[in-house]
This record gives sequence, structure tokens and C-alpha cells, in this order.
Amino acid sequence: MFVELQGLLLNAFNVFFSFVGSLLIIYGGLRSTAEIILLEVFKKPYHYQNIRKELTNRIVFGLEFFIAADVLETVLNPTQEELLLLGIVVLIRTILGYFLGKEVTEYQLD
Repeated sequence: MFVELQGLLLNAFNVFFSFVGSLLIIYGGLRSTAEIILLEVFKKPYHYQNIRKELTNRIVFGLEFFIAADVLETVLNPTQEELLLLGIVVLIRTILGYFLGKEVTEYQLD
């Protein structure tokens, strides 16, 4: 009984973290698109550098939620294949997050 409840709870958090990660990335993309439209069409005082930085921050934050969801998925199905897949996915997402974060702090678009 307890194991079933624990599995359901972990699965619920897995779905929740995946959903939150998706929302963060979608929200970042929509907001950046709106800011680019305001910049280009209405000549509002936005800068591409700031838009890019905010989008990248939301992508990195969303990726962290996906990593949490992947860890929970592996806890639910701890096969050797799942552990290897988790390690590869976490490594790729960590490297991607590192370089995106580095780009935000170092790259000047304007």
C-alpha cells in the first residue's frame, strides 16, 4: 500500500515538474516574441540583449525542472538502461545550461 502511494506521489511530481519546465520555456518564448514585436513594430524601448538574456534564463530554469522530472522517472523505473539514459540526459542538459548561462553573462548582442 505504501509503495503504491509512494509511486503515485513520485509520478505526480514527475508530471508536475515536466509541466512546470514546459510552461517556463513556453512562457519565455511567448514573452520574448512579444518583446521583439514591441521593439520592431512599435519601437518600444527594449534591447535584444535583454530579451535574449531573459529567454535564456527561462530556458535554463525550465531545463532544471526537466532534470528533476528525469531523476524522479529513474527512481520509479531504476533499470540499468534508465540510469544510463538519465546520466546522459543530465549531462547534456547540464552542459547546455552551462553554456546558455555563460552566453547570457558574456555575449553582447547589441
